[in-house]
Formats: sequence, C-alpha cells, structure tokens
Amino acid sequence: MKAIRYHKHGTSDVLRYEEVETPQIGPNDVLVKVKTCGVNYVDILARDGKLPVKIALPRIPGVEITGEVVERGDMVDSIDVGQAVVALSRVGCGRCEYCLTAEENICINNQSLGLNLDGGYAEYTCIPVKNIVPLPNGVSFLDAAGAPLSGLTAWHMLVTRAQVKAGEDVLILAAGSGIGSIAVQIAKFSGARVIATAGSDVKLTKAKTLGADVVINHREQDIYEEVRRITNKRGVDVVFEHVGTATWEKSIASLARNGRLVTCGAHTGHMGTIDIWRLFSKQVSLLGSYYGTKRELVEVLKLISQGKLRTIIHQVFPLDGAHEAQRAMETRSAFGKLVLEMN
Repeated sequence: MKAIRYHKHGTSDVLRYEEVETPQIGPNDVLVKVKTCGVNYVDILARDGKLPVKIALPRIPGVEITGEVVERGDMVDSIDVGQAVVALSRVGCGRCEYCLTAEENICINNQSLGLNLDGGYAEYTCIPVKNIVPLPNGVSFLDAAGAPLSGLTAWHMLVTRAQVKAGEDVLILAAGSGIGSIAVQIAKFSGARVIATAGSDVKLTKAKTLGADVVINHREQDIYEEVRRITNKRGVDVVFEHVGTATWEKSIASLARNGRLVTCGAHTGHMGTIDIWRLFSKQVSLLGSYYGTKRELVEVLKLISQGKLRTIIHQVFPLDGAHEAQRAMETRSAFGKLVLEMN
C-alpha cells in the first residue's frame, strides 16, 4: 500500500510517500481502508520530535481517521466488513483504574494511532475493534472528518470538563482552527454567549457564521481588554484555551469570579505563569483536558448526523499532498480542518 512515513524527526521535508507492507491484523483488530485523515498540529509536533512521547521510527502519522472495514480478526463479531467507521485514536490498556471506569482517554498505559502506533496517512490501517465507532447513516466520511479528534476534544473540554451552561460567556481562542471552529458550535449549542478570537477579519466573519456573538482580532486588539469591555469588566465564565504560553496570562486574567479555564494544548510553549492571588481570590478553576472517550465520540457523531454540529473543512488534499497540508497548517492560514482524502 501507499503511505506517508517519516524516518527521522524534522520539518515537513522528512515526510516520504512510499510503498509499505499492508498491516497484518490480530484477532481483535480490523483492517480499515482509510477514507479521510485529519491533519492536526499534534502530527507536526510528533514529526518535529517535540512531544513528550517516545515514537519508534519509521512512523506513519495521522490520528484522526475515518474509513471502511475491509477485514476483521477472528475474534471480531461486533462490526461487519463494509461498515463505515471512525476510529478512537487513543488505545487504552483495558486494565487500569481509568479504563475500568470508561475514561480510556487518561489510561495509564495508553498508546495512540499516529504516535506510538501507525496512523491514518496511509491507504490502510490496523485498528483494535474496541476503538471502532460505526458512522451513523447519512453521515459522509468528510462530514465526520473532524469528529475523532477536533470534535471529540472540544466536546470533552466544554461539556465534560468545563460543564458550560446556558447564559454563560465563553471565550474561544483561535476560532479559525479545526478545534476552535467546532468549539464555537458546541458552546453555542450549549446556550452560551460566544466570544471568539482569530487573527484576521476573514476568519472572524466565518466564526460569526458558526454562532460567535462577539469577535476579537488578536493581532489588532488586546484580548483581555476587549473581554473586559464586552463583559462590562466582569470577565468570562469559561476560557477555551489551546494556544499555550502566548495567551496564557491573558486567558486567566479574562476569567470572571468562579470562572473556569480549560486547556488541551500548548502549541506556543508549555510554560505559563499564574498570579496566585488572582487564582484564589476570584475562585477560578484551571482544568486540564485530554482527548475524550468513546461514549463522547458517539454523542458528537449523533449531533453531526442531526445537523447540530459540522466539520468545517478548509481544504482537502490527496495522500501524496501531506507535505503541502502540513505546511499549510504551519502557516495558520486555514479556517477549519485540513484533510487528507484517499481514493
């Protein structure tokens, strides 16, 4: 089969489009013919060697996979050949205290497709059947292209961790990203007033079409000062943070009393300072959020099938265009998802 692999860490130039062996499946696995694979910043961090995860090389990247089951292992009877599916990329051990309470996203021994296991930048991939979720009827592979990572992570952050309520103010940073564009929709679906940031007026206009009530151009306006103005100095109830060092201090400062900051990423750096007085005197909560669970992915797919959430796709690339897709992500020019689509 054809696949994209990298044999050493580095820039997008290390990505190779090459012929590799089609994966051999085990008794509890399925072989999936990949239809789409979302391009995500974690792919770039892994390629660059900047993740705190050991990655054996060579590696096929790609954590956000949809496809069709073409073969199943001897012990698999819960899914049929020909079934359209999406894949949960975190592979839990099934034995630790977190897996046993259906929190496989924080499994002590977890692995991940596209990181320590081969992923979806390929024509075929091997996936444990426990990580397979059927695609609802009427939902296309492109419709679901952002669900297994961007949609799932945003849902876990806003609904499960931050528990956004109707009537609250929610600040969504980087609303033009794949995760930001669906976070705007989830916050609006939850009944919140949505304040969205982006780096261009074009992106801000698009954010408004997704439900953003107020927008901030972070290149021309100070996020904290604008939040104070918009909320009459009160601050927001929830900050959806996934940028990192560059926005950290202003994100915390933007919180109202009893506010919650929820974060899943640190693309601009891992370190951030905290005014401890502000933390306790305003009773704010800092919430880490990591990926999401299988039951949450089912819920996200259900809402997509009902037309209540949708994947916003900026551009689709062929498999051999993965280099171009990753470079486009690094320029931060896209609004929504960049997606590889296989024949």
